[in-house]
Amino acid sequence: MLLLLLLTNAFVLLPWAGAGRIIGGMVSKVRSRPYMAFLESKNATNIRNCGGFLIRPDAVLSAAHCVDMQGRPRVTVILGAHNISDEECSQQKISVARWFIHPQYSRERFKNDIVLLKLEQNATINEYVKCISIPKKNKHVRVGTKCNVPGWGWTSKEEDRTDVLREVELKVQKEKICQRTFSDYEPQSMICVGDEKRKKAVYKGDSGGPLVCNKKAHGIVSYGCDCNLFPEAFTRISHFAPWIHQQLKMFSLQDTPGSPSSD
Repeated sequence: MLLLLLLTNAFVLLPWAGAGRIIGGMVSKVRSRPYMAFLESKNATNIRNCGGFLIRPDAVLSAAHCVDMQGRPRVTVILGAHNISDEECSQQKISVARWFIHPQYSRERFKNDIVLLKLEQNATINEYVKCISIPKKNKHVRVGTKCNVPGWGWTSKEEDRTDVLREVELKVQKEKICQRTFSDYEPQSMICVGDEKRKKAVYKGDSGGPLVCNKKAHGIVSYGCDCNLFPEAFTRISHFAPWIHQQLKMFSLQDTPGSPSSD
């Protein structure tokens, strides 16, 4: 899966805006990825679709480049979806009230490519919609670990699209592989991932989706190189764990009646 938009020579995992597709993967089983969120960011002239994932009934994590658009886009999240083109009874469509992009995010280099979205109302947790855990600060996933990445991104470089949730198994790679490929790769805040045989990948439209290892979301689809499917760089969630928890505490304070920041 790769990001939605190509903002530079790096691929973005949105539908490659970063990254945006699942290539060489398979259709996910219904209800097997209940934490998945489909994001639609819309401004006056463009629509950008990405992935995301529910970490709390009122909070979704995704890639910052997914909402980094001219003006202030209107962002909507769909939870509980399998076929995004159908109005499935399992789906919950919720507007995003506000979002917090990491203060050191760089749109040119995809550094600190992470955003936390505050939902306008809490999601209803059920068999179709559930939260996924994230790792503690600096808890690294080992090289060689096989992880899954689900998404609704392109299934080939020829712009083949899918309405049905798909997923691909990718392996965590040695940092030096990404350091050779990407001049701005930062091991402390990114994870090097991919299929060395180059037959499986995320691509455009997959941006913002989770790298799920051992039942936890360890990474966020961020970027790659449009010339090759391997390797790909994911945002390392454990590096941002303190920032994420700080924002979640702010969410709670803002929801407290009588709080200076509450509506």
